[in-house]
Amino acid sequence: MPRYPVLPYTAYLRVYQPITAFSPRERAYWRSYAVSARRPRRSGAVAAEHAESLRRLVASPPVPAPECESGDAYVRRMGGETYICPWQTRLRSWLGLREFRAETPARLSAAFLPEAVAADAEERFRAWRERGEPLRTLIRTSTWTVPLSWFAPFDASERCLVLGGPGEGGDPGRACHPAGGTGPAPRTLLYVARVADARRRLERAVRVLREHVGECAALAAAERLEDWLLGTAHPQGLLELDYAGLVHLLGDDDLRQDESVAEVGAAITGLQTGEHELAAAMYHRVSRRWKLVQALRNAN
Repeated sequence: MPRYPVLPYTAYLRVYQPITAFSPRERAYWRSYAVSARRPRRSGAVAAEHAESLRRLVASPPVPAPECESGDAYVRRMGGETYICPWQTRLRSWLGLREFRAETPARLSAAFLPEAVAADAEERFRAWRERGEPLRTLIRTSTWTVPLSWFAPFDASERCLVLGGPGEGGDPGRACHPAGGTGPAPRTLLYVARVADARRRLERAVRVLREHVGECAALAAAERLEDWLLGTAHPQGLLELDYAGLVHLLGDDDLRQDESVAEVGAAITGLQTGEHELAAAMYHRVSRRWKLVQALRNAN
């Protein structure tokens, strides 16, 4: 049986664009890339990204962002079409650095990254932005948990669970296989939805929360996600929620019983139909599950 590396405890929300959404030159590149035998396969792509980041951060001096943008991407095939999610490693690194420096006291951040190195990276980012380059990334990450708003764009039928063997749930064919193939797959839990369906579900969630709950953290999170999806995803693209490294925090039974998408959907439906006890029960069930997972961060 193949062995797969343990990944950081991070979940990913990825937008895949159809090949036709890219410029002619990019389209030719991604078509060639998708059939290349040398590109990182799905089973090792997250690990390859992580290893590349570690090499940069342990260098002397550290390299907070690569000199050039990555030419790699996640590739997914569905319905005879090929979809691409570029890694955007440099942009994501720049944005991560900006967030880190904004949230970390200067005396502490200098212990991780020399000020001169950080300032140089910031200057390169500023020059790049002044060229009018877009700041939208196609990948969102969350460590130690999955934000509850991330479940709203999906349907329970789009779930794919693999415990080191045949897939459990979802389409047993290529769409469900986390590597987009038919061979042995790594331990995985993910959902894949068409962007048009994801947008419709998210719009409904925002509308129901606005009408029946009002201003709250859940509504704000759903609105931010809706804005990101509207501004980033091609209408004919795909949206993927990948538990990635989080599956290593949970046992097989925990993963089988994880119906977070169905529970969030039931909570929204309960609010819409006036079944408030159902809505509250589903919300408490899913939020408790992820609070318990997040609590593992502080466990010995």
